[in-house]
Amino acid sequence: MRELGLSTYAARTFVALVSLGGATAQEVSDAADVPRTRVYDAVAELQERGLVDERQSTPKRFWPVSGETSGRHFERYYRHRVGRLTDALDNIEPAPRADKQRGVWTVTGRETVTERLIEFVDDAEEEVVFMTVEDLLTDELVERLAAASERGVAIKLAGLSNSVQDGLRECVPGVELFESIWVWSETPGGRLLMVDQERTLVSVLVENGGGPRDPRDETAIWGSGATNSLVVVLRAMFTWQLDGTRE
Repeated sequence: MRELGLSTYAARTFVALVSLGGATAQEVSDAADVPRTRVYDAVAELQERGLVDERQSTPKRFWPVSGETSGRHFERYYRHRVGRLTDALDNIEPAPRADKQRGVWTVTGRETVTERLIEFVDDAEEEVVFMTVEDLLTDELVERLAAASERGVAIKLAGLSNSVQDGLRECVPGVELFESIWVWSETPGGRLLMVDQERTLVSVLVENGGGPRDPRDETAIWGSGATNSLVVVLRAMFTWQLDGTRE
């Protein structure tokens, strides 16, 4: 509950009230190791969140809402907070990003790499070229590729087994499947993406302390801009591999 924004005393007080089924400040203090004088501050914090009701009696008694109600509260609270954050970030005037166009950037962690891939696919306007091992082709990525295809983006995929390719044809109508120059599953390669020939990402799977490969251990580099070094190299590679006819 502290990670959800409550103070330590408020979290202890709420848990104590849930376990006691309602209690006085003294009873909460005894059960939760919260100084009695701080119980009232904690209850006030919980009341502001709508998590505790108070009965006017002598002494006062406090009653917690149910676990289901508290869960709905935190869900609404953080959905509202995230919405405000998103709006605020969208309203920030972006600074010039010339340095990003020239640089090659690193991201680490499977979830982070997936988020970056989804961001790039969502921004695609003309073409997505994507190679991956099957374990890293998540349902969410397939959904975003399908959405890109529906808005007219050409989707070209490689590195997958026949069974997965058959499924993709159903999920992503119009997908073009091409043969890779590598047996992708036999390399440490994770995912390779090129969007609109101006944004690229390539990742590798790394060993976890010499033990079995951990699918969460993924590191990627990405670049953006027509003259970016990573973009230039991968654009040339894919031009040769796919059809050799691009300008």
